[in-house]
Amino acid sequence: MTTLSEKILGARAGTYIDRHVDKAFCHDGTGIQAKIIYDAMGYPGIAFPDTVYIIYDHIAPANNSQTAELQAELRAFAREYKVHFLDIGSGICHQVMAEGRVAPGEVVIGADSHSCTLGALGAFATGVGASDMAGIWVSGETWLRVPDSVGIHLSGSTGAGVEWKDVALSYIAELGMDGATYAAIEFTGESASSVPMEGRLTLCNMAVEAGAKTGLFYADKETERYLARFSVSCQVQVPESPDYVKDCYLDLPGIEPVCAVPHRVDTIKPVQDLAGTSLDQVFIGTCTNGRYEDMARAARILKGNQVKVRTIVVPASGRDYLQAVSTGVIADLIKAGCTIGSPGCGPCLGAHMGVLGKGETALSTANRNFKNRMGVGASYYLCSPSTAAASAIHGEITDPREVI
Repeated sequence: MTTLSEKILGARAGTYIDRHVDKAFCHDGTGIQAKIIYDAMGYPGIAFPDTVYIIYDHIAPANNSQTAELQAELRAFAREYKVHFLDIGSGICHQVMAEGRVAPGEVVIGADSHSCTLGALGAFATGVGASDMAGIWVSGETWLRVPDSVGIHLSGSTGAGVEWKDVALSYIAELGMDGATYAAIEFTGESASSVPMEGRLTLCNMAVEAGAKTGLFYADKETERYLARFSVSCQVQVPESPDYVKDCYLDLPGIEPVCAVPHRVDTIKPVQDLAGTSLDQVFIGTCTNGRYEDMARAARILKGNQVKVRTIVVPASGRDYLQAVSTGVIADLIKAGCTIGSPGCGPCLGAHMGVLGKGETALSTANRNFKNRMGVGASYYLCSPSTAAASAIHGEITDPREVI
């Protein structure tokens, strides 16, 4: 039967199609690259300006004069062509787009590999390079091969101290870093409907770490509830006994807090087996785990304690930041000794706001721990916000169940 990707794209897996793009977005890094290619085309115009978004998040605010000049150039481009433009402080492109700018059933293309995050809303969302994005600006379309689909079947409920990041790292480890290459991962099973939206965003965000084209949840009552906050209508999507080329069964009660160890996302160990590993820095944020709910869980653990290692918290969006301020979450984090960064990617890509030095070790809630990514010669473990907060208190990797 038909998979969700096949239903949205209107063709069977393996078919090559040309498809209108409902929403297209890029950030300050890929946006300037797309503009260079667009300029080389001879300034042909933007086909559908109202569907195009440019969002500053990767090196925002600018870290040097060269970055500032490139960002100024892209700002001018956005003004000239009257596309949607969100400047520094707005947040990470994937999270900003998830805040009322994407609806179920849409085809959403982002010039960033973690654009698959938006599949949490029942959209077909995937990443492309800058040249493809320039083509979308000009034509309003892109070409795709409709992907096969892999089923991640969720059952049961998570235990104390276990977060959706732990579930994400567990399914990546199960599939391997190339276990779903060019496939669409569909999250299904008896427990899929009980996954909150922040968990869905985390699970879909990590799909590309298994080589997937995208990750998707079927739009349901949870999607409807979430989108109602932004006055976006939601058409419920019902699975039709889809045909999967591979199945992965995750029993949620059997999952425990884990870390991805350097330098592979698919190599995980239980946090309790890594307990005592000394840390130089803890980072809570990114498009994987920088949402309000992530910061709130970390704050509950940190409240009344003091961090023993430099701890950087970067909200995923301005909206998340404001909610964390208004509820006292930011105050609790600051009182515990955390440093709060401007909404955006922070040190995730190794550009600024907390890059590590050679020989240093960090614990991060990001989605990648590739060698030299967040600092040349450094090592980084990936974990959940609860594990990060518990570890920050002790200055070493700590099982969050010990402090919850």
